[in-house]
Amino acid sequence: MNKTLRITEMMERFAKEMDNDELLNCMRCGFCLPSCPTYIESDYKETHSPRGRIALMKAVSDGMIEPDQDVQRSLDLCLGCRACEPVCPSGVKYGHLLEDARYIINQTKKKSFKEKTVRKFVFNELFPHQERISQATGLLHIYQKSGLQKLARKTQLINLLPEQLRTMEKVLPEVPTRKEIMKRPRHLHAVGYAKKRVAFFSGCLMDTMFLKTNQATTELLQLAGCEVIIPSTQVCCGALHGHSGEKDGAKQLAKRNIEAFEKENVDYIITNAGGCGGFLIDYAHLLQDEEEWKKRAQSFVHKLKDISSLLVELDFHKKELALPPQMITYQDSCHLRNVMNTHEEPRKLLRSLTNVSYIEMENAESCCGSAGIYNILESEMSMQILDRKMSSVQKTHCQTVVTTNPGCLLQMKLGIEREGLSDKIRAVHLVDLLKEALEYKKHAL
Repeated sequence: MNKTLRITEMMERFAKEMDNDELLNCMRCGFCLPSCPTYIESDYKETHSPRGRIALMKAVSDGMIEPDQDVQRSLDLCLGCRACEPVCPSGVKYGHLLEDARYIINQTKKKSFKEKTVRKFVFNELFPHQERISQATGLLHIYQKSGLQKLARKTQLINLLPEQLRTMEKVLPEVPTRKEIMKRPRHLHAVGYAKKRVAFFSGCLMDTMFLKTNQATTELLQLAGCEVIIPSTQVCCGALHGHSGEKDGAKQLAKRNIEAFEKENVDYIITNAGGCGGFLIDYAHLLQDEEEWKKRAQSFVHKLKDISSLLVELDFHKKELALPPQMITYQDSCHLRNVMNTHEEPRKLLRSLTNVSYIEMENAESCCGSAGIYNILESEMSMQILDRKMSSVQKTHCQTVVTTNPGCLLQMKLGIEREGLSDKIRAVHLVDLLKEALEYKKHAL
């Protein structure tokens, strides 16, 4: 297909498939502008703002402009943090529009052989198969523990990587063995009286690279009075697919997860990763054109809850847990706050810790620049956003930065390393910090 035909098809699909009512719902008021990181970091360029991007989508849908490289660049540069949604007086679902536009572009644009190959591997061969993610993570464990990592650093072979990836390599967690990943239990009983029966969405990278955080999560749930079920047939949430214009793949993963969890008679489906939760809660929208699946998705979404919300509901913050004296701040996960509307619960848990001084970070709700794999694909913009975030972190004079999403956690660790502050500040997931508080309390007794 030549370029002209491709552009024509793209414009026709914009006109047919984009939600015109939602596009018109944007009043161009500009309330979204101060909340948009790319608008701020691009020196207030209108096309890098939510309302500017919506205007571009509408213009393409109306046939007023072609979806050229500038349009595609504007959409690619968006973090998808959805910070514009809570401040929008019209309630525009910007995130849905962005994903629909990216899907149309991905379906119709010309791709190089390299891009086709990478996409096929990542979206078709890797993330839909949890055992392959486990195998890939196992290779990373071998690299860390076999001496290869030390050799790569000593011989400076690591310097062949771009600077950002070299720094990222330093902050990766210690990866468990494949045996440790595969032997995890699937049914855990509550400690004491069972108040709730919950299913845990363990994720793909969370259940491999961040297995210890998942184990801490299930321990907290047990101590809070939950019987925990971990469905063995669950898969990746599909967020990476959905955000990258691979909607069909995201739908298939959504259906597999709905099937996996609807078999369990549980009160809640619990997540511990804001990025996963933010995509899971949109399953009904993702499957809106398939009536049967939409209803099943609605039942799934109705039970979805972040662990911080459930812990507060079950009065876990009243357990009088303690830590060594330290100053703590919190960095919001964008999708946990903006999509799942969960922001007070993590703060309530942190403020409940004895010996801890909690200080609110300036613009804690703004994106850290991670955004899935954005920090790899859009490194320059990501680092600009991270630099601004680290300025806010340092103003708190904290010793610990807490977050609730693996991507945010790695990004904050990356920022700490880049600033040369690794001996003064650490970044930690909320549930890992709460687990620390439990251990500290045991030793104090």
